[in-house]
Amino acid sequence: MKKAFVKSYGCQMNVYDASRMVDLLGREGFVETGAVEEADVVVLNTCHIREKAAEKVYSELGRLRVLKGERAEAGRDTTVVVAGCVAQAEGREILNRAPGVDVVVGPQSYHRLPQLLAASKDGRVVDTEFPVEDKFDHLPARRTPGVSAFLTVQEGCDKFCAFCVVPYTRGAEVSRPVDKIVAEAERLAAAGARELTLIGQNVNAFHGPGPDGRDWTLGELLHRVAAIPGVLRLRYTTSHPRDMDEALIAAHRDLPALMPYLHLPVQSGSDRILHAMNRKHDADTYRRLIDRVRAARPDIALSSDFIVGFPGETDADHAETMRLIADVGFASAFSFKYSPRPGTPAAESDDAVPEAVKSERLAELQALLERQRQDFNHATVGQVVPVLLEKPGRHPGQVAGKSPYLQAVQIEGDVAGIGTEIPVRITRAGSNSLFGEALTATPAATANAAATTAAA
Repeated sequence: MKKAFVKSYGCQMNVYDASRMVDLLGREGFVETGAVEEADVVVLNTCHIREKAAEKVYSELGRLRVLKGERAEAGRDTTVVVAGCVAQAEGREILNRAPGVDVVVGPQSYHRLPQLLAASKDGRVVDTEFPVEDKFDHLPARRTPGVSAFLTVQEGCDKFCAFCVVPYTRGAEVSRPVDKIVAEAERLAAAGARELTLIGQNVNAFHGPGPDGRDWTLGELLHRVAAIPGVLRLRYTTSHPRDMDEALIAAHRDLPALMPYLHLPVQSGSDRILHAMNRKHDADTYRRLIDRVRAARPDIALSSDFIVGFPGETDADHAETMRLIADVGFASAFSFKYSPRPGTPAAESDDAVPEAVKSERLAELQALLERQRQDFNHATVGQVVPVLLEKPGRHPGQVAGKSPYLQAVQIEGDVAGIGTEIPVRITRAGSNSLFGEALTATPAATANAAATTAAA
């Protein structure tokens, strides 16, 4: 039996792509394994957003070269594949730096993976083209998706932020046709998915052709997907402030299935730095946008991205970012020190912020964000929230799920309840999870109680 090991780095899009590569390999007779030393094919689905992420891939490839040699001595072949954005950005250079790699394939070409594996038997291969055909038309049916599933609706970005490689590695903004998205969503719901997250590099720029002959917006698409039987919850990520239109804001008000959680990266609170980043919005525009979203959905939880130490950032610029965080208030956030990506405009800057200053600013910023996150989580203690049960919990007798605000919740319950949404009273907030008690019995608990009553 052939086995495949697929490891994904970075964003939700990569998680989705990795799962689709597993589907492709499954069609070719491979079984997924979590043990890399057992794998006949190893796929690293890479991220190129930050420099250290790329270097981690090369470190991993060094270890894989050793493993590949050990397996060869035992008479077992191993094919190593580098996929994703590092593959797209560096192409054949990966073959030069990592002799153990057999296949390099970009994110727009991974539907050709079976053919590339076959071709690699005759020599190392690279495919980083942007093919004309829609890769989604060539992908097999999804495996059992689980309770929550990602669904790609849009790829690429046209914003060209000065720090970002996405326009170069993923290409221009392209949206899938509405009918194809709906058909995939229907298959996922029929297979047991109850929560769908619509994903894209710039998902709220969605402009896919609709069945009525015109391009639909993300707000319209959300309304259509929400009507699919079995879909209890909808989310979307990642968005750009410039593309947050009134129809999408109204969807947060009008669609019960659309969860009250919005990830909307701002990156900085300084107008000067935002201009240097080519973000196409200023800090007050972002504040006013958040005000409109909260007017439509007062209970919405906000998440964002922040880059600290962008070239030329001063103490005053950093203070403006801290002020914006204090003004808005975030339930969660991702924050990083700036690292230059080759080929991006910011990488050419000679006004770098010293590493020690970056570290100090990041620590201050993350401390404030963590206080806000903990305050948000502790504010839910005593509340009753609907929790979608997704998987077994950390300990026997526990099940885990998510609140509408994307908080992890652990309760006592039976795994037979996975896939259902139940009311839960939050009793305690841990460092990373909430704990609660179910106010209605899980299906298995209900059945057991009924059996006990009947026996009595």
